[in-house]
Amino acid sequence: QVQVVESGGGLVQAGGSLRLSCTASGLTFDDDVMGWFRQAPGKEREAVSCMSRRVGKVDYADAVKGRFTISRDIAKNTSYLELNSLKAEDADVYYCEAFGTAWKLVDCPLTGARYNSWGKGTKVTVSS
Repeated sequence: QVQVVESGGGLVQAGGSLRLSCTASGLTFDDDVMGWFRQAPGKEREAVSCMSRRVGKVDYADAVKGRFTISRDIAKNTSYLELNSLKAEDADVYYCEAFGTAWKLVDCPLTGARYNSWGKGTKVTVSS
């Protein structure tokens, strides 16, 4: 059973930075992806970024390209999301999600359908 725990959210001024962390336990697959999603109240969850483990393939939503950076510490089963140049519209609850596969992945999906494990989220508030 995969368990995912996020941390690192908080209050930051517009233009500032935060680093979110996500630790996953139980990801004992041949390959896996850890991704970040966000959701505002009353809105659908949207993908932010993802990263596969073996190849290190990454992808970003257009809204965060050039401002957010995803990374992974494989030994610690931890994913990090660096949020820079934060805008008011980045204020959401950020969720870390993960899934594993029995084969080597060549990409990471920015759709939620394949992810089957997620945490409770960490809230990011951006003040103007």
